[in-house]
Amino acid sequence: MVVVAIFTGVAGGFGAIAFRELIKLVQSRFFGGSGDLLPIASALPWTYRLLIPALGGLIVGPLVYFFAREAKGHGVPEVMEAVTLRGGTIRPRVVAVKALASAISIGSGGSVGREGPIVQIGSALSSTIGQFLRLPSRHLRTIVACGAASGIAATFNAPIAGALFAVEIILGDFGVAQFSPIVISSVVATVLSRHFLGDFPAFDVPDYALVSPFELVPYMGLGIVAAFVGVGMTVLLYGTEDLFERVPMPEYLKPALGGLLIGCIGVWLPEVFGVGYGSINHALVGSLPLLTLGALLLAKMVATSVTIGSGGSGGVFAPSLFLGAVTGGFFGTLVHQWFPGWTATSGAYALVGMSAVVAATTHAPITAIIIIFEMTGDYTIVPPLMASCVVSSLLATWLKRDSIYTMKLMRRGVDIRAVPDANVLKHIRVADIFDREAELIPDSAKLLVVLEMVVRSRHKELFVLNNRGELEGAISLSRLREVIFERETLQDVVVAGDLLDPFRMTVTEQDDLDHVLRLFGQGDMDEIAVVPADNPRKVIGVVRKSDVIEARNRALIELDLTGSLGSSVRLAEKLRRVDLGDGHVMGEILAPPAFLGRTIGELNVRVEYGVQVIFIRNQTGSKGGSRTRVPSSSDRIREGDTLLLAGPTAAVERIASM
Repeated sequence: MVVVAIFTGVAGGFGAIAFRELIKLVQSRFFGGSGDLLPIASALPWTYRLLIPALGGLIVGPLVYFFAREAKGHGVPEVMEAVTLRGGTIRPRVVAVKALASAISIGSGGSVGREGPIVQIGSALSSTIGQFLRLPSRHLRTIVACGAASGIAATFNAPIAGALFAVEIILGDFGVAQFSPIVISSVVATVLSRHFLGDFPAFDVPDYALVSPFELVPYMGLGIVAAFVGVGMTVLLYGTEDLFERVPMPEYLKPALGGLLIGCIGVWLPEVFGVGYGSINHALVGSLPLLTLGALLLAKMVATSVTIGSGGSGGVFAPSLFLGAVTGGFFGTLVHQWFPGWTATSGAYALVGMSAVVAATTHAPITAIIIIFEMTGDYTIVPPLMASCVVSSLLATWLKRDSIYTMKLMRRGVDIRAVPDANVLKHIRVADIFDREAELIPDSAKLLVVLEMVVRSRHKELFVLNNRGELEGAISLSRLREVIFERETLQDVVVAGDLLDPFRMTVTEQDDLDHVLRLFGQGDMDEIAVVPADNPRKVIGVVRKSDVIEARNRALIELDLTGSLGSSVRLAEKLRRVDLGDGHVMGEILAPPAFLGRTIGELNVRVEYGVQVIFIRNQTGSKGGSRTRVPSSSDRIREGDTLLLAGPTAAVERIASM
């Protein structure tokens, strides 16, 4: 894992460097320069500022729609979904499509960041390496997180923040086994970034310090404001996405419409174009007027929501930093005017606001604190960062359960917090495994009858019934050992009722196997009688300890397989497949464009392609949720449907490559 982590860090570092250079290249083609976009765009005629983002959207829409739809949007939720549901499996083509689509979105003036795309690019590169090495799913997930860490570390020149971003947001697991490779990848990527791009922070931050102890109060107030900004950004983003879904035009043309709207904003406020680092630097040095800060806050929220909601490709991390900077600058300007002797200038609040809004949108306060600390290298700013970030994160979580990342998954019906209970037996019922043929014997049966039944029975417990057919207790083999050597003397004297243990426990069909296993641990018994819930003395079957253990082992194997099907799952273009043997596979693919709008009967896939459609999974609406169904000939394939196919390998791969 250490060696793989090093290679992952190298891949992620070079991926981040190449992506930044690609953005510069695209920007130079659209705007005529590769430096800070704000002065370049401001110098252009208003018609250029209006039309260039629309032209970029016109290219991005078809690129994403026809080649890799998971490249749409901000990227991080797709990585989280791959880690949680597919064991870290990401299609290799995502690297190229995401890089090109995001570079065009950013380089043409789209109001998005490069951090989300770099996370997805680094994760896809890492996933490709892990799949090539046939790593099991538990290791592949960690390696994907290594790619995410290396991307963030190389972007911000912040190795600690990169590692924490991966474990806090992508994995949600701070275990040493996962954390160690992530740190290695983060460090390797940072070294590469510093070598090729220089060792300097992402922003020009003046030295700020806590002016007085009183100042912690306004910093906590900034945390409250930042929470509302972060939640507002999240709600506006997905509300805009819903709005664009209802626009009656082809999906691949909507980014062009979004680009045109961004151009309208950029005519008056070109600060919203691109990642916006130039404007952030202006806010950090306190050179932006109060009204400009307020206008940029509203304009950036709308521009980012339109860019992503219309189908553009790019991240939300940099826009969150932008919103935090202008929010903090606005708040700090007012506070410093009211209490000039007790508070720092607006630039200090802009710096803390960046961290607070990131904490509010991502629900990741540790990453938010550390990334600003690494940018400044100044410990004195940490107490205000901590106070503001904790307040913003707690309030934002209370206002909105989901972060800007997890909400996208919830709208698809994916709840990454709903982790299955580690005790698999809690999810298996007695009804699933019990034997309906219990060994029953009347309490009047003589000793020889009992012994004869023991010899011919496959059960280890005999359940004794009274003359009304009610359960009185059970006879175990250990109890019989006490009388078996005296059988000649006792055979006419002892009956089954004399040998039973009356304190035997029972279970019902609805009890889970965790409860059953606990009962087995409380006594020396191998079988427990199963009774109806409304009649605890009527025996309807028996559950064996060996069957419970076998069910547990089988469930653990299935759990490992469904955690992305372990090392048996691999990608071939759009295909996630499992070999069935004899040249056949079962594969899950996103419905190809050629299938959209047609019914199963019209496609006639069984005849035309030689495969069988086993299931169709589709979203139930823009608010989230999904439904899996067995298809009929009248079922119509819609955009976003996922098909589970079975058939010859070549036939399934043919559909996957369409």
